[in-house]
Amino acid sequence: MKKVGIINGPISSVIAELGHTDTITIADAGLPIPATTKRIDLALTSGIPTLLDTLKVVLSEMHIEKAIVADEILSYSPAMHEEFKKIMTDVPIETIPHLEFKRMTESTRAVVRTGEYAPYSNIILVSGAWGFDL
Repeated sequence: MKKVGIINGPISSVIAELGHTDTITIADAGLPIPATTKRIDLALTSGIPTLLDTLKVVLSEMHIEKAIVADEILSYSPAMHEEFKKIMTDVPIETIPHLEFKRMTESTRAVVRTGEYAPYSNIILVSGAWGFDL
């Protein structure tokens, strides 16, 4: 049995297999997930688990070089965007149109679905290369 870290097998496995620039998405309850993308569904009910709690746990094991969110988060869920910036103080957060964001989920290694109900509260994490100056 695993002693520390993420105990969710599918999430732990995806993180362990990430290479530089691979991506993983942490999503709210409503983001459509492409049939071809691995779905890791954690959603139990509204707000459980939260996207922010899930993000913090993933970040405890994943080195990221940047994050990507939809432009719409700035209008519909600005408090969530501020929380992202607080959690990832040294990570650039790019914004792109929501339609482009959804297209990007087709090539992400997995989408982790949470119980988050705040609109447009989705984030793509881009895996970084730790230990190397690139």
